[in-house]
Amino acid sequence: MTVAPANPSMTLSGETETIAAISTAPGRGGIGIVRVSGPLASSIAAQLVRLRQPLEHARARLADVLDAPGEDQRSDRIDEAVVTFFAGPNSYTAEDLIEIAAHGSPVVLDLLLRRALELGARLAEPGEFTQRAFLAGRLDLTQAEAVRDLIEAQTLTQARQAASQMGGALSRRVAPLKQDLVELIALLEAGIDFAEDDIDVTPQQEIARRIQQLTAPLERLDASFARGRIIHDGLSLAIVGRPNVGKSSLFNRLVERDRAIVTATPGTTRDTVSERIALGGIPLELVDTAGLREAHEEAEKIGIVRSREALADAALVLVVLDATRSPDQEERELLAGVQGRPALVALNKSDLQPGHALPDDFEGLPVVRTSALTGEGISSLRERILALASGGAASELGMLTSLRHHQAVSTALEAIRSADLANRNEIPHEMILLDLYRALWALDSLTGQTTSDDILNLIFSKFCIGK
Repeated sequence: MTVAPANPSMTLSGETETIAAISTAPGRGGIGIVRVSGPLASSIAAQLVRLRQPLEHARARLADVLDAPGEDQRSDRIDEAVVTFFAGPNSYTAEDLIEIAAHGSPVVLDLLLRRALELGARLAEPGEFTQRAFLAGRLDLTQAEAVRDLIEAQTLTQARQAASQMGGALSRRVAPLKQDLVELIALLEAGIDFAEDDIDVTPQQEIARRIQQLTAPLERLDASFARGRIIHDGLSLAIVGRPNVGKSSLFNRLVERDRAIVTATPGTTRDTVSERIALGGIPLELVDTAGLREAHEEAEKIGIVRSREALADAALVLVVLDATRSPDQEERELLAGVQGRPALVALNKSDLQPGHALPDDFEGLPVVRTSALTGEGISSLRERILALASGGAASELGMLTSLRHHQAVSTALEAIRSADLANRNEIPHEMILLDLYRALWALDSLTGQTTSDDILNLIFSKFCIGK
């Protein structure tokens, strides 16, 4: 009976398998890259291409891509490529790594990949190159996850945040906390181990002081998730109001193109229309909705139902009112319905009544005067939406950006608070240590020291193949 190795990257002999994949996006392009990592990387590359100079670490070499592999190198050339060799452990994966940059023809790249597989490599799993970097200790888990976040970034702010995480910003923020926690654990363990040797047990006040040193920075780190999540995931904003108040016109102004149909006839918008934009680096999905009113046509009724669903689901709400008339009862009910939610009011068509006195705060909601026709107030509206989205919080290094990070820090914080309560209630140190170890395990799971294989597989499976 054949027994599979515990690590799928290892052969039965214990040798690491060589993996290969196309590392550039699917489709045609100027350049396409095939990546090969493992003990056979150099020998496979030598048979895939005709090198014009011997391989040397971190040096690019011109080469001819061969139609078929062969030691005699007499195969016809079908392309020209640049081959870069990185010798392990000084490579991304800490193994011998080859990158073949050919012209971005899917036919050529597929040929290179198929030949590499025939020569002894196997197709890489999603994220396996980065997983090998993590397993080799070149990256911790927060840095590895940041690689995926950088690839998926849709705004410059997201890319900057991911680059900061790749550089170890979160790891550096957590490291001193872990150090202080380990020192406290060691202090209590020593007091227990040597209690019979006349070594003083750590006094309650000293334990409380050290726990407080841990609690405050953990609370700040935990609170950073509110903004970090917004930068990472973005928000949705529903634009709501009665028909013909200018919702679609404002929507077009915000997305800076004519995305929604605009006419003078009330009820033009019969369904929700959405568009994703970046506002101050935050991904924002704008949802233009059908006008809320008593409808008689079936299509408009369905559109209004969907509008109310979008209103319920949205993280932010922009209520649009007509500045040329007073709000009616239905609009006042709408304003009352969004009380307590992140919302603001756009008094549109303000250009039609120049100098007309309008309140800066209406029904408890901030007000922005706008004109979708002239563009008046649009920049102010963007600023107020951004302030509403960010909650006024400033960006900071090492923010929590994923739910997994937040859960780990929340667990650590909960355990530290339990230890503090146990200390104040004069619970034996053995029980306090249980909470302290739980906090340490939670912080270790953040960077990957104690993360289970199931969680690791789930994380790396979300990567693209070739990264």
